Amino acid sequence: MRLEGVELIRLRLPLLSPFRASVLTMEARDLLLLRVITRDGEGWGECGALPDPVYSEEYVEGAAHVLRTFLVPTLMQAGEITADAVAPLLARFKGHRMAKAALEMAVLDAELRARQMSLAAALGSTRDTVPCGVSVGMADSIPQLLDVVAGYLDQGYVRIKLKIEPGWDVEPVRAVRECFGDDVLLQVDANGAYTPADARLLARLDPFDLLLIEQPLDEDDLLGHAELARQLRTPICLDESITSARIAADAISLRACRIVNIKASRVGGYLEARRVHDVCRAHGVPVWCGDMIESGVGRAADLALAALPGFTLPGDTSASDRYFRTEITEPFLLVDGHLPVPTGPEIGVTPIPERVAELTVNRELID
Repeated sequence: MRLEGVELIRLRLPLLSPFRASVLTMEARDLLLLRVITRDGEGWGECGALPDPVYSEEYVEGAAHVLRTFLVPTLMQAGEITADAVAPLLARFKGHRMAKAALEMAVLDAELRARQMSLAAALGSTRDTVPCGVSVGMADSIPQLLDVVAGYLDQGYVRIKLKIEPGWDVEPVRAVRECFGDDVLLQVDANGAYTPADARLLARLDPFDLLLIEQPLDEDDLLGHAELARQLRTPICLDESITSARIAADAISLRACRIVNIKASRVGGYLEARRVHDVCRAHGVPVWCGDMIESGVGRAADLALAALPGFTLPGDTSASDRYFRTEITEPFLLVDGHLPVPTGPEIGVTPIPERVAELTVNRELID
């Protein structure tokens, strides 16, 4: 197909409550959506970048700039393209994986609409529903944290992930484990907040029988993670460090992790995310699907990805009402701790024009 135009849509989605991690506190999700226009219809993509370069070097305004200036013009000048051609065509531009992922997602969505095929079928998904965990931000106090966790367990979430940082780690984890028991699937996420010198501190988490410690060290410190893994009983999971299937293979070879969190936006798109999955599965490394506080557009695609056979741990693909006051698609509702994998053509959802208009900050058409 040939791209005739690409629309960049900036939205601001208020959160139900502030979300706090070691790298940021967020009260609303500033979001970049893409709509590609072809002769045969349209396709939608969502950029995972945050407003500031705190999770990775990418940020919303930067993603919009590189899309406008380099990525979109390259695809429009390429003539007839397919989704498989997007990554090779954009490879000469270094980095900017989240921007590339959003554009590939929109092209893939348009292609699948034309073929009347679901993303789940295209990726090779094997399940109709996906078990859902929830990511719990840092609270003002331990009693407040326990109230929040109790609410999510009452809603049916099957796994709890606690954000941690130095000074908010051992005691919150101890409190949650003592309050809710050993049967609750529990893990923690540091977003790179620790250093190799914190090994003894992190080892104090071993008695709590956690599923994993996610990204304890800086993203570029694979050797540090490998050394830390030798000192901890709790499995290390890598998130920010894994930016491609090749890096995943390196990390596994170095024994820097025993589990991998796959985020399509972080690795450059859903096609590369499937390759990361395949590498991990070939090495017997379990994976799960992370979340960038996406709208229903990104959530629908994430659910298709999380239904691949190697995703054996519950991910962060929470229901729409976990974060948002207003969802821009039909909401995803939790049923018995699971969300359904969309089975309709393309990613399975389309933004509702009235809701998009209500939340839009800026629209820009590139043609």
